[in-house]
Amino acid sequence: MCVESDGCEMEGCGAADEVRTLSRSLTPTLKPGADLRPCEPGAKFRAALLRCRSPKAAAGILSLGNVLNYMDRYTVAGVLLDIQQHFKVSDSGAGLLQTVFICSFMLAAPIFGYLGDRFNRKIILSCGIFLWSAVTLSSSFISNEEHYWLFVLSRGLVGIGESSYSSISPTIIGDLFTNNSRTVMLSLFYLAIPLGSGLGYILGSSAKEAAGDWHWALRVSPILGMTAGALILLFVPDPKRGSADHMGPRIRTRTPWLCDMRALLKNRSYVFSSLASAAVSFATGAFGIWIPQYLVRAQVVQKTAVQCTVPPCNSQDSLIFGAITCVTGLLGVVIGAVTTRMCRQKTERADPLVCAVSMLGSAIFICLIFVVAKKSIVGAYVCIFIGETLLFLNWAITADILMYVVIPTRRATAVAFQGFTSHLLGDAGSPYLIGLISDALQQSYATSVLWQFLSLGYALMLCPFVIVLGGMFFLATALFFLDDREKKDGNNCSDNTGVKP
Repeated sequence: MCVESDGCEMEGCGAADEVRTLSRSLTPTLKPGADLRPCEPGAKFRAALLRCRSPKAAAGILSLGNVLNYMDRYTVAGVLLDIQQHFKVSDSGAGLLQTVFICSFMLAAPIFGYLGDRFNRKIILSCGIFLWSAVTLSSSFISNEEHYWLFVLSRGLVGIGESSYSSISPTIIGDLFTNNSRTVMLSLFYLAIPLGSGLGYILGSSAKEAAGDWHWALRVSPILGMTAGALILLFVPDPKRGSADHMGPRIRTRTPWLCDMRALLKNRSYVFSSLASAAVSFATGAFGIWIPQYLVRAQVVQKTAVQCTVPPCNSQDSLIFGAITCVTGLLGVVIGAVTTRMCRQKTERADPLVCAVSMLGSAIFICLIFVVAKKSIVGAYVCIFIGETLLFLNWAITADILMYVVIPTRRATAVAFQGFTSHLLGDAGSPYLIGLISDALQQSYATSVLWQFLSLGYALMLCPFVIVLGGMFFLATALFFLDDREKKDGNNCSDNTGVKP
């Protein structure tokens, strides 16, 4: 294939070549003739730029942006102990950082979902990345311990910026690919969640160690984020909604928001998979903040480490937990995609069933973490590895379920509302709730190192029970999945569509 720029002749074009214009439309076979003219200055550059705007390149850039989103989110968790010591806050106060972030994230999600179904998506994405990058960089200069409220507020603003990205970017991938190729690309995109989370721990710990100051942990991801925002503006297209599903002429470009919401709430597969996502978010939000802290306290109880009272604190556990999260994320997403693809040959309900089995298996190994941590840190890490791998299995599959049962013009709203629900019922409150339970249990023996460890473990034991509940919701999704997938092609707005009759 060669590239044509407004009718100018490009080097290497022959009579048998297929030609693509800068507007991304395909022209008939190029034929030599007088209508071709030499390229004007800059035309070749624009044509070369067009060649880089392939669907796979766009998916790769969007996945990179998602890695940076989650890396920024969990950089704070990588230096949480230092933040606690610097600002002199309790477990519940530290958990408030993630809670405020998630609350602002989920409140902004429906707004961005509405905008993403109606306006230029890549402009919204880029603005969101530039916002969180600027706020994160600014927050790194908050050093007065009396200004902890300002630091908490900055995390709320970061949540708004990141919300735009998480709500809209999957829908662009959904409109660039279909069927198994879409599953693969969504798997790549959602691989960014554990990969970015793990890199966040590693970045936070490494930057703090290198600079001797935890504030520097917040000054790396903003630079990378602004770079990703520029790449999205340059190389990511905003494809026509429904183009990959070949539904273009049959769907309305816009449907009333209330109509969209009514249709989504009647979509049982969507509702149950959203509730299951909330269970996953509850567990991952609590683990992301508290597991490194829990393992530090376990080592203090075992007398293999000394309790930190003045920053900088030892960050080895954050580094190890970050590395485990990266590896388990890769394994989980890949195993999930491969397993689902194989199981689809046996049953059309494979997607929700694979998610349900992985959730129930994950709960078993996460329970074992709190059994073995007091005696063996290595044993705890093994349980974390297996439990996280099974938990991460369902991220890309859940997104694929949504793409199957929701029409293209409603997907941004669906993704945003699913994000709102999963955060509202999940990680918006779980870090703070776990910290609150831990603080309440510590009141009787506030100075006991053993009781500080046990109280946090008892609080975290809530997570496996929530994960089992999520597995039940995925089983419920499997019951209605085929019916809801067929209804997507119906003729009525109230029947989960915006399809023209």
